[in-house]
Amino acid sequence: SERLEQLRARRQLLGERREGSPFGKRDEEASEAFELEKGLALEKKLRNTLAEIDYALEKYKAGTYGLCDSCGQTIEQDRLEALPQANLCLGCKTGQTKDAKGIK
Repeated sequence: SERLEQLRARRQLLGERREGSPFGKRDEEASEAFELEKGLALEKKLRNTLAEIDYALEKYKAGTYGLCDSCGQTIEQDRLEALPQANLCLGCKTGQTKDAKGIK
């Protein structure tokens, strides 16, 4: 379609401008740095999730799986189904989140 051709032409023009720009190399380096940071953040999140799962398995072995680490009450079944590694009941997790954000 005509619109598609216009978009392709514009993309090509922008690419040519960037290549001729003194900032082209910096833009590329910044983009690479951003992608690296994003990858590292994802890796950290995955490591944290694995640690949470390992902790949940330890609680299971100890017979305390499904009990809130904060108040000792049973964690809601729906919460455990959605997030099997949950270690706080919804009330305690909500309170923890509010405390972290400075909400009373």
